[in-house]
Formats: sequence, C-alpha cells, structure tokens
Amino acid sequence: MKPKPTEIKKDEFPMRINKYIATQGLATRRGADALIAAGKVHINGRIAVLGDKVNPTDKVEVNTKAVKESRQQLLYYVYNKPVGIVTHSAQKGEKDILDSIEQTNLAKEEVVSSRSIPAKPTRSGILSCSPIGRLDKDSHGLILLTNDGRVTDRLLSPEHDHEKEYEIKVTKPLKQSMLTWLARGVKLEDGYITKPAEVWAESDYIFHIVITEGKRHQIRRMVTAVGNEVADLKRVRIMNMEIGDLQAGANRQIQGKELLEFLASIGL
Repeated sequence: MKPKPTEIKKDEFPMRINKYIATQGLATRRGADALIAAGKVHINGRIAVLGDKVNPTDKVEVNTKAVKESRQQLLYYVYNKPVGIVTHSAQKGEKDILDSIEQTNLAKEEVVSSRSIPAKPTRSGILSCSPIGRLDKDSHGLILLTNDGRVTDRLLSPEHDHEKEYEIKVTKPLKQSMLTWLARGVKLEDGYITKPAEVWAESDYIFHIVITEGKRHQIRRMVTAVGNEVADLKRVRIMNMEIGDLQAGANRQIQGKELLEFLASIGL
C-alpha cells in the first residue's frame, strides 16, 4: 500500500529534507536521517546531507529499497495497561509501561534460561517502542506502542479525530438524562464544552463512551459534571484495534490486515 503524503503549504518551504521525507509518508524524521546518512537520498541529482533544505521545484529521490528495509523495522503493539502503572516518566516508587514490560520479559527469560535456551535481548521488540498518548495511573486498558514516529505525530495531532472507546463503571445508578448529556457534550469545570460522543449503557452502573478528543482526565471530569463519579475506567478500543481478551500486562503485535487498516485510516 502506497503511503499518502501530507499536503505541504507553500509557506512551509524551504523545508528540511528529513521533514520533507516524513511528510511524504516515506519514513519518520529519524528514519529519514538514517537514509540520508547512508547516502540513500538525492536532491537534484546530488547526494543529500543532513540539514539540507528543499524547495517545491527541487527533485528529491529516495532509494525505495532502503525505504522498504527501514519499514520492516517498524513495530506496532497493543498493550493492556494495568491499574497502578503510569504511562511513562515514572516518579520514585512508580513503575511505567516499559519498566513493567521489561520486568515481565526478564522473568520469562529466567525461566527460559533455566531450560538452557538462550534468552532474547531485553531491548528488542516492544521495548524499542514508546507509548502513544496516556492513560492515568488509576485507569487501565488499551495503549498503543510503536517506534514509528509518523503514527505518533498523527494520532496526537489535534487536527485529526480518532475514535477511542471506554468502558466506565460509576458509583451511582445511571440515569438516561446523564447519558444524553454526555452524548451531547458537557461543560467542564474550566468552561470547555466537550464534543458530541457516542454513549450507551451496558447495565445500571456500566456504560460505554466513544470520544474523538483527549483532554486531561476528560472522561472522569465529564462524569463528575453530570453528577456521578467514576469507579473504574477501561479503554477497550482505539480506532480498529480492540483489547479483546488480552490480559492485564500482556501485549500483542499489530500485523497483517489490522495493521494495514490502521495505517490507511491515518493516511500512511
């Protein structure tokens, strides 16, 4: 599948060559730097160097074989974050996602090693990736991890709407008026009015909500605004990727049709 380039405005030129390659969907900026350093990029027939800038009339050529090889190194994972784990930047006494995954992997390696089977490097695979977005410490559920900076940029950009579904358990019985209010958009304590959302009840105390924005602690603040409180918050889906029966603390690699559909939906 051919990546879709991002539209570039004329006033953005001259543009650094690594950014230009990234906007064309060929690589991340870091990946573009690697291609440039390896002599795989040409500008108007000459080999590009790091820091070069291009204009709309310049002819930029990128070695397609090198691009394909670099893409083979891109990884994407779904991870089920447990309650008590922070997304990243753990403080004293806390554990973040990569700490938790590394500890789990090391425990597995000890078992493998005891059977005289070589252990895998602890910084390969998912440990070379970073979490996209956040789930607060008291929440749990689906987090995406990747080493593809293009995905990070597009998912976190306020210019793009991406569906995120949550399963919420509240402390008081649900009322239809609360669900209607949440669906229409509510005014938070700072004056911000949330965008319309899809909302439906699963039981007297559990409902699902699908939002396309991500203000800090948004759902907890929305529930408080309609006169209730969150007892449990679980993210169960991001776009076409669902948590399914993935156990807390476990992960799975995103591949095949699921990955192609995800990348296509964000223009890659």
